[in-house]
Amino acid sequence: MKLTETVTADNFNDVWVLAEITEGKLHKVTQELLGVARKLADDLSKRKKSEVVCLILGKDLKNSVEESFHLRADKVLMIDDPSLEFFNDEIHGAVISRLIAGYKPEILLSGATSRGRSIMPRVAVLSECGLTADCTDLAIDSETGLLLQTRAAYGGNIIATIKCEDYRPQMSTVRQGVFKVPKKDGERSGEIIVEKLLESEKEVSLTVLSEEKNSDVKVDLHEADIIVSGGRGVQSSEGFEILREFASLVGGAVGASRATIDSGWIAYPHQVGQTGQTVQPKIYIACGISGQIQHLVGMQSSNFIVAINKDPDAPIMQLADVAVVGDLFEVVPEIIKLLKAG
Repeated sequence: MKLTETVTADNFNDVWVLAEITEGKLHKVTQELLGVARKLADDLSKRKKSEVVCLILGKDLKNSVEESFHLRADKVLMIDDPSLEFFNDEIHGAVISRLIAGYKPEILLSGATSRGRSIMPRVAVLSECGLTADCTDLAIDSETGLLLQTRAAYGGNIIATIKCEDYRPQMSTVRQGVFKVPKKDGERSGEIIVEKLLESEKEVSLTVLSEEKNSDVKVDLHEADIIVSGGRGVQSSEGFEILREFASLVGGAVGASRATIDSGWIAYPHQVGQTGQTVQPKIYIACGISGQIQHLVGMQSSNFIVAINKDPDAPIMQLADVAVVGDLFEVVPEIIKLLKAG
């Protein structure tokens, strides 16, 4: 909605998080967003009252509602209806845009998942406002109160900070792994606002009959405490075998740079970076990765970074907590020998 003399920013309040539910629980990216929404709302409250509202659409939502409060939501705005059991961007888009018009949130956040990337552009069009996709940082401008939305731009060659001055809500999709999941407070509760699904919103051209989980996807880099990643220095698909052995010995997962994916050395689910996954492991071990900005935006929030590279001036070496100058095919086998020796 465009701001005018009669519709001003003061008409809009609260930070909304669009919940994504998987197997009856809040998706991890939703949990992360509730944490950052809490900080954004607290900063906004220095100018005007602002609360965290978790928007939940689906069927049998009791557990998700309780979890939202435990993760710092002040309110839950929900529609529990059998027609919302499966994700359908036609229905969800119509519902969300109606709720936006009625409640006027200042900010709306969603995960940059396949669902978030599908529904948020539709909502932006229906609500006549902007959208910043794939954000890697969010903050409130202390002078203007505007949402500062940070993302990579121009193929990852620059980092842009985007502001939306003239339209509300300010909308962002955020990559999983960018923010930490807040510590749960099992004693917290809040206000539940129940809305109904309109009959007109059920009249859509697409009906989803069922959802099937892809059992072939076995790589979950978001859950890994240790990630061993390979770049161009791995040289081939065979080169990744040594990284797989290394990762198995330390209980980690195997990641990769985009260059190795494009070369066909390893499958896309392993990709870390701007066009892959954003990860935040306890330890990230980069082997033969130069560290271009497209890769760094996907792993720079790791707790501890180890880089193994022949080039001491590679960007990844400047970011690393421990930088090992050497050939990965000499260094990694020695590490494996030490691990096997106990």
